[in-house]
Amino acid sequence: MPFYDEAITGTPEYETLLSAVRKNTLPAAAAGLSYIHKAFLISNICRDTGKTGLVIVPSESEGRRFCEDLGAFGALPLFYPLRDYEFFENSTASLQYEQERTGVLSRILSGDFTHVVLCADALMQYTLSPKVLGESVFEINVGDEIAPDDILRRLIASGYVSSSQIEAPGQFSRRGGIIDVFSPDSDYPVRIEFFGDTVDSMSFFDIASQRSTDSVDFVHISPACEVLFGGEKPLYERLLELAGNKRRKISDENRKKLTDAAEKLKNGLPVGGLDRFIPLTDKRATVFDYVGDSLVFVCDMSGVRENAAGYSERMRTDIASLFESGVLFSPLDDFYMSENELFEKLSSSETVCLDTFSSGGDIVGAKTTVSFTALQSTPWSGDIKQLCEDIRPLIDQNYACVLLGGNEKGAMLISEDLRSEGLPARYEKSPVKPVKGIITVTRGALSAGFQFPETKIAVITHGYVTNKAKSVKKAKNKNSFNSLDELKKGDYVVHSVHGIGIFMGIKKIVTSGVSKDYITISYAGSDTLYVPVTQLDLVSKYIGASGGDVKIKLNKLGGTEWQRSKKRVRAAVRDMAKELIALYSARMNTKGYAFSPDTDMQNDFERRFEFEETADQLRCIDEIKADMQRDVPMERLLCGDVGFGKTEVALRAAFKCISEGKQCAILVPTTILAWQHYQTVLRRMQSMPVNIGLLSRFVSTRQQNETIAKLRRGECDIVIGTHRLLSKDIKFKDLGLMIVDEEQRFGVAQKERLKEMFKAVDVLTLSATPIPRTLNMVMSGIRDMSVIEDPPRDRQPVQTFVTEYNSALITEAIRRELSRGGQVYYLHNRIEDIERVAASLKMRLGDQVRIQVAHGAMSEEALSDVWRQLLDGEIDVLVCTTIIETGVDVPNVNTLIIENADCMGLSQLHQLRGRVGRSPRRAYAYLTYRAGKALSEVSEKRLTALREFTQFGSGLKIAMRDLEIRGAGDLLGAQQHGQMETVGYDMYLKLLEDAVKLERGEQVEEENECMVDMQLDAHIPESYITDLSQRLYMYRRIAEIRSEDDILDVTDELIDRYGEPPKSVSGLMRIALLRSRAAQNGIYEISQRGDTLIVYSKPFDGISAAGVASLHRGRVLINAGTKPYISFKIAKGQSPDGALCELLDALDTVKRLKNEESAKE
Repeated sequence: MPFYDEAITGTPEYETLLSAVRKNTLPAAAAGLSYIHKAFLISNICRDTGKTGLVIVPSESEGRRFCEDLGAFGALPLFYPLRDYEFFENSTASLQYEQERTGVLSRILSGDFTHVVLCADALMQYTLSPKVLGESVFEINVGDEIAPDDILRRLIASGYVSSSQIEAPGQFSRRGGIIDVFSPDSDYPVRIEFFGDTVDSMSFFDIASQRSTDSVDFVHISPACEVLFGGEKPLYERLLELAGNKRRKISDENRKKLTDAAEKLKNGLPVGGLDRFIPLTDKRATVFDYVGDSLVFVCDMSGVRENAAGYSERMRTDIASLFESGVLFSPLDDFYMSENELFEKLSSSETVCLDTFSSGGDIVGAKTTVSFTALQSTPWSGDIKQLCEDIRPLIDQNYACVLLGGNEKGAMLISEDLRSEGLPARYEKSPVKPVKGIITVTRGALSAGFQFPETKIAVITHGYVTNKAKSVKKAKNKNSFNSLDELKKGDYVVHSVHGIGIFMGIKKIVTSGVSKDYITISYAGSDTLYVPVTQLDLVSKYIGASGGDVKIKLNKLGGTEWQRSKKRVRAAVRDMAKELIALYSARMNTKGYAFSPDTDMQNDFERRFEFEETADQLRCIDEIKADMQRDVPMERLLCGDVGFGKTEVALRAAFKCISEGKQCAILVPTTILAWQHYQTVLRRMQSMPVNIGLLSRFVSTRQQNETIAKLRRGECDIVIGTHRLLSKDIKFKDLGLMIVDEEQRFGVAQKERLKEMFKAVDVLTLSATPIPRTLNMVMSGIRDMSVIEDPPRDRQPVQTFVTEYNSALITEAIRRELSRGGQVYYLHNRIEDIERVAASLKMRLGDQVRIQVAHGAMSEEALSDVWRQLLDGEIDVLVCTTIIETGVDVPNVNTLIIENADCMGLSQLHQLRGRVGRSPRRAYAYLTYRAGKALSEVSEKRLTALREFTQFGSGLKIAMRDLEIRGAGDLLGAQQHGQMETVGYDMYLKLLEDAVKLERGEQVEEENECMVDMQLDAHIPESYITDLSQRLYMYRRIAEIRSEDDILDVTDELIDRYGEPPKSVSGLMRIALLRSRAAQNGIYEISQRGDTLIVYSKPFDGISAAGVASLHRGRVLINAGTKPYISFKIAKGQSPDGALCELLDALDTVKRLKNEESAKE
C-alpha cells in the first residue's frame, strides 16, 4: 500500500464514490481522471472495499501498462489478452496467447488476484466455462496417492502434448516413474517422481540442461489450450451427431469434413482448427462468469465502445466470409458476446466508469457522478535542471512532493542532486507519510506522475524500473551445435577414425549371456561398422554440405581415403590457423586508443533516451564501454533480436567515441537502412554539438563530396553509409569506432577490406542472427559477444501461423489488419510474376485497398519513393521480395504474409518476421506453403522451429539451429568451405583448434583411443530411456567420463531425469572411466578370453609389464610377439571390470616407482 494514498483518499470526490460502491448505488461515473489517476483510484477503491476488480481498457498496450501500475500500487493484477480463433484445418498457430489466457483463468479460480485487466474484445470472446476449467485444473502434492497413468490421462484431456523432452509450455514427458510437465501458468517446468502410485518428490528443472533446480511441495497444473470439450459427450460424438442430423442444411462436403474430423479425434489424431467447434461446447462463458461480484471499471468509455464495435464488425465480416468459403456453417457461428449483450451486462453490474473528460455514465445509466480535479505529469527524463524547474513551484506552494527514483541507488543519487540544488530533499527507504514542503525521495516507479491540488500532494516518477537481468545461457561447448541427441536413422555421421557414414540405429548384441549396445554405421559398398557405445565420443553428427540435394560421399571401411582427406584438411587449416593467429595477434599487439571513463556529457546524453533501458541493454553497454576503455582494439559482436534496442546501445558507444574528439562510422548494407539510421542519429543527438553525415545513393554527389572532405578535415563526427564507406577515396582524420549493422548481409570480401582499413580501430558488429562463421569466431575466442535477450517494454510476441496457402485465410488476415488501421507486407519472392500477384490481390480485396510493389530490380529512386509512401501511410499492402529483410522499420506494418516459406532459410525467416511487431500492437506472421505440397524434412524443421521460437530473444537460438540445418560455413573466407564439407564441422573445428595450438607453440596432446570388449553387462536398456535421441545423448555423456567426479555428475543427472540407473548403466559408466584410464597408459585395446584379459599397448613397455607381473605373481603372462600384449587372469569371483581396475592400479604403481627412482638419480 503506497504511503501517499491520502493524495486521493483525502478528497471529497473519492469519499462520494467509495460510499456509492459500499451502498451499491451503482453504476457510477467519474470524470477528470487521466490514465495514472484511474489506476490509483481503482487500487484504492478495491483495497478499501475488499473487492476484486474487472478493469476494461481500450487497448492491449494500455492494459499491460495498467497492470504494471496496479502492481506498483501493491495490487496483484492479471492481464487477459485477446486470442485469435483458428478456424482453418490445415493451419497451426503458436499458442502463447491461448496459454496466457488459461493461466489467468486458473489464477482467477484459485483467488490469486486482485484485478483482471482486459480489453472489450477479449471480454466478448467465449472461453471454456469455470466448471470445465475447474475439472481440468488440478494440484499435485508430495505424498499424494495418484497413479501416473491417471495424471497422463488428465494432461491429454487438458490439451497437453507428449514430447520426448520438455521444450515449451503445454508439453509433458514420461520416463518410467518420472513425469515432466510444463504448465502454461508456471515459469518453469516441473519434474514429478513416483514411488509406485505415490508422489515421492517434485522439483522445477531447467529447460536448457534438463537438470532439477528447486524442490517444491505442490504444483498447480492448468490446461494447455482453451478449447476443451468437457461434459458427458466427447467431441467426436457431437461431430458425428451433427453430421447425421438431416434437418440441418449442411452440404455433403461439410458432412464429410465433420465425419473425418470425428474419426481423427476418436483415434487420437490431431485435428486443426478446433476453434470452429466452440459453439458445440456444453456452456460457453466469458470472464464475467469467472469474476463473480467483482467491481467493474470501464476506463475511457468511448475507447472501450470503439473497441467493442470494431471487434463485433470484424467478427461479423469474418464469419460471413468463412460461411461463403464453406469453412463455417450453421450451427458453427456463435463465438462471441454481442456488443448489445456486453453493455447490458455492464448496466446490470457494479460498474464504475472512469473518464478523462465527459462522463461515460449515460451509457450504463449512472446513479452517482463525480468530477475530480487532478493533473498528470510525464516521467522525469533524467535532466536534473528540468526536474528542479518542475519541482520548485510545488515546494513554494507547500506541496508534499514524492519522487520515485527507480532503484535504491538512483533514488539516493537524485536526493543528493536535489539537495545540491538547494531543495529540501531526503531519501527514505520506507517512508510513512508525505510531508508538506519536503521532497521525499524513495524507490519505485510508475508510468506517469500525478498531482491532486486539493490534498496538495504531488508524485513525480523517473519511469519504470528495469526488469531483473536474465542470465545468458552460453553454449556448453562446440558439440552443443551438433549434438547427437537429434540423430535419426539415415543421418550422416563422422567417425574420427573411419570417416563419413550413415547412422543405422542402435543394435543390441548378446554374447555369452551378456547384452551390449553398438552404434551401427553403414559405409560405402556394403560395409558396416559396429561401434561400442563406450566409444560414442568418437562419433559426431555430420554438418557440412548445405541444401538437401547435395550428395555426400561416404568413405570405405579400411580404405585410405579418409586419412588422406584428414591430412589434406589438416594442411589447409594450418594455413588458416596462421591467418587466425596473425589476425588475433595483430589486434592484441596493435596499440588501440583507450577511451576515458564516462563524462558528464555522456551521462547527460544517456539520460535523454526517451525509453527505459532493459537490464540486458545496460549490461551490454557496460561490456562495450569496458572494451573501449582498454588499449587493445575492440572486436565485439552485439547479438539481439530485431527491435531489441541494439541501435541505442551502439549509439551510446558512438557518442563515447565522438565525445573524445574521434570519429565514428556506421556501416549498413542498404541505402534505405542508411537513411533510417541517419534519421535516428539526427533525432537522438539533436541537442548535442555533433556533425552527422550520410554517404549513400539517397545523397547527391555534391553532398557526398562535401561529407568526404569533412571526414578528411575531422569536421564530420559520425558518418552513416553503405559499402560506399569502404571506397578507397574515403579517408578519416581520426576514426575511433566502426559500427557494422546487419553483419550477416556483408560478404567476405567486404569484411576483409574492413580489416585492412581499420586494424587499430574499435569494431562493434550488430546482428539479430549472426551467421555461423561469426558464431565460430566467438566460440574460438577471437571475438567477444554481448547478447540482448530482454524485449523492450510493451513489445508482444509475433503470433505465428504455419499453414497451407489458402486465399480465404490470407484475404481475412489482410482485411483484419487494414480494419485496425495497419499495413501489410505480402512477400512473393519472384520478380517475374510479382505484378500478377499484386493484380490478383487487388481483385480479391477491391480497388479501395492501395497496393504497391517493391523489389530489387527497381531503380533507387522508384524504391525510395515506395518506402516514403509506406512510411507516410499511403500504401495498405506492399507486395515485395525479401528486399524488406534488412532493417526496414515501419511500426505500422503488423501483418506479414510469406508465400513459399518452406523455400527460405531459418535465419532469413526470423529476420523477415522481425519486420513486424515493432510497436506495442500485436503482430501476425503467416508462413505459407503451396497447398497439397509435401514438405521436405529440412523445410518442416525450419517452419516448426520458427513457430516454436515465438518468444523474445530467440534470434541466437535460431542461429544455432540454422547452423545444424544448413551447415557451418568457415571462419575467415569462402576458400575453406569445401574442406569443411570433406570432414564435417566437428572434425574441421577440432583440426583447426589443434592447428591453432601448434601455431601458438602449445602442446597438442594426441588423444589415445582404447577399445574395450569385456563380458560385462554394459548398456542403457530401452525400458530405462525409451527415446532414442535421449539414449544417444546419455551414451555420449557416459563416453566422455574421465574421472570419478564425472561419474558422480552423470549419475546425478540420470537419477534426476530417469530415476535410479540399473546395473547395466552403472557397468557402462565404470567401463567408460576404465577405458579413459587405460588410454592414458598407452593401452589401445582390451579384450576378454574366458577368464583372462588381453591388453595391447603402444608402445609396448616390457619393463612396466614385468613390474606388473612381479606385483601379481601367477596372474600375468607377457607375450612379446609381433603384436605384444599382457594377459591378466581374472581372480575367482572377480568381475572383469574389477580385474581391469586392479591391472591399471598396478601400472600406476609401477609408473610411480619408476618416477621415484628417476628422481633419486
